[in-house]
Amino acid sequence: MQKSIEKRVWGIMLKLTKGVSVLLICSFIGLAGCTDGVEVSKQPKKVNAVDRKAEQKPEAPVKEPVKQPTVIYIKDPAKSYAIHAFIPEEMGYGKNNDEYKKNLEKWARELAAGTEGKPGYDKRGTLDRIGPDGQIIKGEQRVILEEAELVESVLKASATGGDVVLPVITNANSYAAEDAAQLNEVLVASYTTYFDSSVAGRTKNIELSAKAINNLIVGVGDHFSFNTEVGPSDEAHGYQPAKEIVNKKLVMGIGGGICQTSSTLFNAVDQLGVDYVEWHHHSLNVGYVPQGRDATVSYGGLDFRFLNTSGAPFLVKTVMKKGALTVEIRTANKFKDAIKKRV
Repeated sequence: MQKSIEKRVWGIMLKLTKGVSVLLICSFIGLAGCTDGVEVSKQPKKVNAVDRKAEQKPEAPVKEPVKQPTVIYIKDPAKSYAIHAFIPEEMGYGKNNDEYKKNLEKWARELAAGTEGKPGYDKRGTLDRIGPDGQIIKGEQRVILEEAELVESVLKASATGGDVVLPVITNANSYAAEDAAQLNEVLVASYTTYFDSSVAGRTKNIELSAKAINNLIVGVGDHFSFNTEVGPSDEAHGYQPAKEIVNKKLVMGIGGGICQTSSTLFNAVDQLGVDYVEWHHHSLNVGYVPQGRDATVSYGGLDFRFLNTSGAPFLVKTVMKKGALTVEIRTANKFKDAIKKRV
């Protein structure tokens, strides 16, 4: 029995010995295999300057920023968009500034006055008048583009560009509506000229032009233009052939005689403290007023214009009788002492 047990023990020990041997052998094999996975340090590869230069990527060229042109945008105060744009350098800015300013002045003048086929901003407007029933008939507002101010604004903006708003001034008649009915109260000046009423064409022309300026209200600071108020003196507006002075000659023309109306008005209003904007003489003595006291007009050309700087509003009235034209200047009783007379 005991031998049997010992035999079994030796068998177990023998198996254990074999197992340990196997483990040891495997361990040695594993260690040997691990050495194959260990990275052996190597000396760094020497790179010469030529190779290093070849390995470097070329730098992208630096792009110079594109210079944007300086642009000036011209805006109409009544519109939400620019009506015109230009580059100052193209008009001479920075090269010849004197020439540049002249170009701007020419451009501003054309913008104000207009060019052939394109109307300008300037509108002389028409004055209010008193109608047959005493009501006020409204005229058209006067519009002025301030050319000098526009040029200065553009000059200031020429270096930086940007928006320039047109300096447009709109003037309504300068008088109080409640004063209109009283402007006929006091006569402050008048003048009468005479003509041959048997000459039908001339008489008709004087009548039409006198009617066109009758009952006009000229407020303080208001601008009067004979051509604007009377309009075209052509056949379409009822004017007839009559003798008129052209280049120192007496010739037949449509509307002859209207200058007698403008000259009569001049001699009446000249008694007040008004400033003349435009006033021309005939090339010959006219006969119905003293020499040098005439005011020639031609629609689309010569005009008779003045500003009311008399200090008070007044009314222009015309009275036609057989062979006589009278122009009266009237105002309200409360203004008779305020209105200035010409010294």
